[in-house]
Amino acid sequence: MTLKICVAQLNFIVGDINGNAQKILDAARLAHAQGAHLLLTPELSLCGYAAEDLYLRPAFMQACNDALNWLTAQLAGLQGMCVVVGHPYDGGQGATAVSVTQRLNCASVLREGRIVATYAKQELPNYQVFDERRYFAPGSHTCVFEAGPVNAPVRVGLLICEDAWFDGPALAARAAGAQLLAVINASPFHLGKGGQREKVMAERCRATGLPLVYAHLVGGQDELVFEGRSFVLDAQGQVQGRAPSFKETLFACTWADGESAAGWTARIEPQRSEEADLWDALVLGVRDYVGKNRFPGVLLGLSGGIDSALVLAIAVDALGPSKVRAVMMPSPYTADISWLDARDMAGRLGVRYDEISIAPEFEAFKTTLAGAFEGRAEDSTEENIQARIRGTLLMALSNKFGSMVLTTGNKSEMATGYCTLYGDMAGGFAVIKDLPKMKVFAMARWRNQHDPYGTGKEPIPERIITRPPSAELRPDQTDQDSLPPYEVLDAIIERYMEKDQSIADIVAAGYSASDVERVTRLIQINEYKRRQAPPGIRVSNRSFGKDWRYPITNRFRA
Repeated sequence: MTLKICVAQLNFIVGDINGNAQKILDAARLAHAQGAHLLLTPELSLCGYAAEDLYLRPAFMQACNDALNWLTAQLAGLQGMCVVVGHPYDGGQGATAVSVTQRLNCASVLREGRIVATYAKQELPNYQVFDERRYFAPGSHTCVFEAGPVNAPVRVGLLICEDAWFDGPALAARAAGAQLLAVINASPFHLGKGGQREKVMAERCRATGLPLVYAHLVGGQDELVFEGRSFVLDAQGQVQGRAPSFKETLFACTWADGESAAGWTARIEPQRSEEADLWDALVLGVRDYVGKNRFPGVLLGLSGGIDSALVLAIAVDALGPSKVRAVMMPSPYTADISWLDARDMAGRLGVRYDEISIAPEFEAFKTTLAGAFEGRAEDSTEENIQARIRGTLLMALSNKFGSMVLTTGNKSEMATGYCTLYGDMAGGFAVIKDLPKMKVFAMARWRNQHDPYGTGKEPIPERIITRPPSAELRPDQTDQDSLPPYEVLDAIIERYMEKDQSIADIVAAGYSASDVERVTRLIQINEYKRRQAPPGIRVSNRSFGKDWRYPITNRFRA
């Protein structure tokens, strides 16, 4: 027997239910024309992932039910093909085979104008960025359906994402007669997640003795990015095919079980470097946030420093130079090399570049406040005034021209509060919010060595990468005046924030008690700033976003 499968590794938009249904229909027609017996779409593909509290609105659920019925009818003419569609279901007017009084995360099998089977996800993740138990009840039934030629069908066991991270649902599918496991997914990207998925799915194959096809979502949704990279495994857990990462595709593969042929036939995209994955994740995150929210373009403050330089390079790769505007806003403390390097980089990438001095506004603020501040020396107050003047100018340009402001703060700054509310934190999207400073340097060097989108070689002037980082808000300032060396700072943040290590454990690992106490205290007392920061792209296994939920008012200290 032979089963020709097509994985619709596509980019769906949350809430665009009719558009998503049409996209599935277009993919099904193309797959059918290519001879596919089975089309797999990602988890919750009909409504987009993740729709969050939209699931709680009856009108949203009804729209999903209506779209499922419409899609089912439209597929009537595709003889001999099954289409698996991910969708939410609440027991409403949809023509599913499940009757419920609670919301379920479902996948329905559509064949020739009928829903022949519906499966409800059993394992609902409620950790990191996941909050599925808020919205869904767990399913309890196994789903095995037939697909392929009428005279030699293949029995396919259907699972949804987290189900396949446990033995139970997969073993139940095998006991029900499955010859192949099909897993539809919406699993957010973070560094190393792709290899982890393949490893865990390989364990399912070895536990069940069944081959497996893994259909994955691609695209950006607010802070989350999904990288695609769908794949197929043989019964021993070996990768026999892999789709491209960070690209929409109809991934075709064929599974055969017979004397003349056995196993998978599929193309195998090679493994990629961590840096290539990270760059593509950042680019896709920006492109989809800007595009799906219909902004005409972006603008950012280009300081001549490493963070804004990296954000500019990402933005140009994501949107092209015509949709990106860079604004240099020198103050009395801005070094000549800063505006020279900023001007140089803007020229290399071909973006619109403006220079607007903030010196007059800064002097005006100081004059206005002179009486109120009499007898007090200049301090961080005057530094923050400069940042807030810049934020005001960028937001004014945004209001006037409609472009969204990209902020340029990194994870090290978000962690320690080395950023100014209503200043450099003002904007719509925080591109490198989850990138620690040392990773910022590494990615700047990587981008200078690679030109993956053909927008320009070596876009970042070398001096931006090699000079000591500085906010340039007072004379001769460097970041290390206020923070430990970045290699120390980032390591402490990673251990404490991402790995939940205790202060004692971090000190035992060789870091000075004073540095650890200082950094962890800064993380705690700056929660109020992070709550007011714009969303940003999640690329680690724990970001300052949905998977970091600490109270602002908090006196606990370990």
